[in-house]
Amino acid sequence: MIHSVTSDLDTFKTLTFGPGLNIILADKTAESTDRQTRNGAGKSSFVELIHFIYGANADPKSIFRSAQLKPRTFAVRGAIGGHVITTSRSGAKPSEIRIQGATEHWPVRPKLDSKTGDLILSQTNWKLALGALLFDLPASEEARGRFGPTFRSLFPYFARRQNSNAFTKPTQQSDKQQNWDQRVAISYLLGLDANIPQQFQEARDQEKALKDLRKAAEQGSLGSFYGSAAQFRTRLTVAQDKVDRLRKQIATFNVVPEYAALEAEASDITRAISTVNNDNFIDWNLVTQLEAALESKAPPALTNVEKLYNEAGVVLPGTVGKRFKDVFEFHKAIVSNRRAHLTSEIEAAQKRIEEREATRTGQDRRRREIMDILQSGGALEHYTRMQEELGRAEAEAEALRQQLETALKIESTQTQLKGERARLRQALQSDHQERSAIVEEAVLVFENLSNALYEKAGSLIIGDSDNGPTFDVNIDSHRSKGINNMQIFCFDVMPAELATKRGLGPGFLIHDSHLFDGVDERQVAKALQLGASHAARVGFQYIVTLNSDALPKDGFQDDFDVWQHVNPTRLTDKDESGASSGFIFRVSGPLPGIKSWAYAEWFKGLPLP
Repeated sequence: MIHSVTSDLDTFKTLTFGPGLNIILADKTAESTDRQTRNGAGKSSFVELIHFIYGANADPKSIFRSAQLKPRTFAVRGAIGGHVITTSRSGAKPSEIRIQGATEHWPVRPKLDSKTGDLILSQTNWKLALGALLFDLPASEEARGRFGPTFRSLFPYFARRQNSNAFTKPTQQSDKQQNWDQRVAISYLLGLDANIPQQFQEARDQEKALKDLRKAAEQGSLGSFYGSAAQFRTRLTVAQDKVDRLRKQIATFNVVPEYAALEAEASDITRAISTVNNDNFIDWNLVTQLEAALESKAPPALTNVEKLYNEAGVVLPGTVGKRFKDVFEFHKAIVSNRRAHLTSEIEAAQKRIEEREATRTGQDRRRREIMDILQSGGALEHYTRMQEELGRAEAEAEALRQQLETALKIESTQTQLKGERARLRQALQSDHQERSAIVEEAVLVFENLSNALYEKAGSLIIGDSDNGPTFDVNIDSHRSKGINNMQIFCFDVMPAELATKRGLGPGFLIHDSHLFDGVDERQVAKALQLGASHAARVGFQYIVTLNSDALPKDGFQDDFDVWQHVNPTRLTDKDESGASSGFIFRVSGPLPGIKSWAYAEWFKGLPLP
């Protein structure tokens, strides 16, 4: 519960609050011009101030860190942890929270500032303390877990911020809030098992990691061939066999130091043997020819010669006959000499062949010796190439082995996660069944509120899915934005009521005027009465900011006096003297956290930028 909101700025108008319904009105004075609007009188910035005090980040664009407001300190006095505590914060030191009050029982103890007597907490520890004191959350980040609820994920459901686009969906307190955070926060606020949606998110996180892992594997050297574990196993078997064969060859490889010289010598011997073979072939042909010639050199038969000479004697009697014997002997001598020459040539050729054969035998023997050496090993260069090839083969095999491990991990984990999802969904169904009273109460609170505003306007459906719990507000698609906003009203009152009954929450629910945009006056009146009755019955504070002309004039029950709940301090676009610089802060240009021609809240007397 908030008791008061103050500031050390002299012209700041203190706001005080009581239990139940509190309405802050923004008036427009008679002297106001058309460019002065109650939409800039401070209603939404009141919500921003509450968030500022309750641990919201204050980046350099925050209004509280603007040059005009940075030196100022703002404070909220309210009930925290069973005691009334005053909490203050300034834009000059946004990471420092000053506290006055009893904090001895706090799980996160503040440090004492000896100069001021204030107790000080860092922004981080302040949020941990608020989480523990208001929502019974763990007082350390480690105990909370990665996807556990935090104070800053729960608190905005009790004070929606227009700057966070919080008036779009009932279940979403910011347009940047992720689905898992919604499921965890709402489950926790309603009293359902919030660990189950956290485990769902853990499973989704693992699935995302698997997708990234598979994507990385597909982008690797073997990415274009990425497949199943069975495919990788086959390819790895073939690649490993190649590695084993190369290793065996290298293990038995004998490096021949003068491999190139021996290889050249063997080539020279081969060429020499080829020359010998060619020369022997020529000589063998010569021998054959000489032997054939030798056979053809036999002297003619004697009878033929005698017949020839007898015939010649008839023609030339007494002249030729007497020379027959001399001619025969001469011819016989010529043939004998020719045969002797041919025989000598044959013997010379055969001798050359024999000499070459002896040389070739020696050369062949040397060549065999060299080839044996070469076949038993190889050159260092060849050995190096074999080692390089082995390295490439081993790298390919190792890549395939890693791909296989990745594929196995992906397939195995996918199977496990599929089973985990089924287990979690069953656990979720069991939890909803075991806590059916909570589910039914939430549904009925929402249903009663919705039906009190509009007949059959919408309903709350709490279910389960493969992604975790579902919280759907079923609204007719043809309904107006005003009806949609009223469903947000119904939704917000529901967890505020259920959480308060369990002793959780800040003790208040804040709605600024944006929630009532487009809402019929009668429904606004009903919403204010419903908020007041639920707040009074359950015991929480309901704070509403409205333009004065948007405050319903009728539609209230006879026993409900709305003016009893209106805060005596009004927000206007003028101060009491009528000066345009009243308690608002009007700017003529962009200012961090404020749109052009907008108005900051409750401030007056500050110089224009």
